[in-house]
Amino acid sequence: MERTGTSLSTQRTETVQIHERPDNPWTTLLRALFRNRSAVIGMVIIAVLLLTAIFADVIATHDPLQSMIGVPGEVPPFPRKAPCIPLFGCEEPLHILGLDLNGRDLFSRIIYGARVSLFVGLTSVAFAITVGTTIGLVSGYAGGWVDNVIMRFMDVMLAFPGLLLAITIVTIRGPGLENALFAIAIVSVPVYARLTRASVLSVKELEYITAERALGANHPRIIFRHILPNSFTPIIVQGALGIGGAVLEAAALAFLGLGAQPPTPEWGQILSESRNYVFTSPHMVFFPGIAIMFTVLGFNLFGDGLRDVLDPQLRGR
Repeated sequence: MERTGTSLSTQRTETVQIHERPDNPWTTLLRALFRNRSAVIGMVIIAVLLLTAIFADVIATHDPLQSMIGVPGEVPPFPRKAPCIPLFGCEEPLHILGLDLNGRDLFSRIIYGARVSLFVGLTSVAFAITVGTTIGLVSGYAGGWVDNVIMRFMDVMLAFPGLLLAITIVTIRGPGLENALFAIAIVSVPVYARLTRASVLSVKELEYITAERALGANHPRIIFRHILPNSFTPIIVQGALGIGGAVLEAAALAFLGLGAQPPTPEWGQILSESRNYVFTSPHMVFFPGIAIMFTVLGFNLFGDGLRDVLDPQLRGR
């Protein structure tokens, strides 16, 4: 009987230990994200955009660079044709969103434009986070005159309006998609540098960092093993929000003729070509504008939801 009682108590103890085992932090984060309505809507929009960009070759109905003018079977073969959907009694060839000024299929150009816009947004933000985080880590951890020199330079960059500074950089380097991407990334660097510095200043004074120093840990171990992982939460949130802003800035530069150049299917460039026909052919302006709006909305909603999940103060409300 004693053995039986001992085995039962042991089983109960093991059961309690199993139930008290903490969940995987990634699993907890995903559960919290899927409970947040803004994050879910943002993730759905982003997923649709990513799938559109990946499978653009399958989704697009025509070559985005090919003009339909003079192509056999196109009746009538003239540019700026309005949207044509056979389900609504249209007997002409299928051009879901119509044709643009040069007679190219607008639907296909918008689909391929998702690739360009997402590439610019993701690449520029990744570059800005890498450079800005490095600068913020050095500035916040070193302190003293190093911190003052670096932050004053960041303040000078932040004193200029972001789009104006991007226009200046692109004007110096020359118009083009690569230069626009570089300009957007450079403009965003001070934001991530100051955000990282603020996090580093608060984390490096905590007790466990002091204990690591007392145990003889070197600076790279303290920075990359303890400070950086505990300072990365606001950077992730800002990065999610920054992708939408980068897409918008890329469209603005292309609209001004400084970003993607014709015939690249980029949303801002499509708007730039069509701006003089907003009243006579509104479909050429409306659809790329909607694409930009939903892209920025998706990343903003996801960023807001991610901030609510990762911020302990907001999570407890």
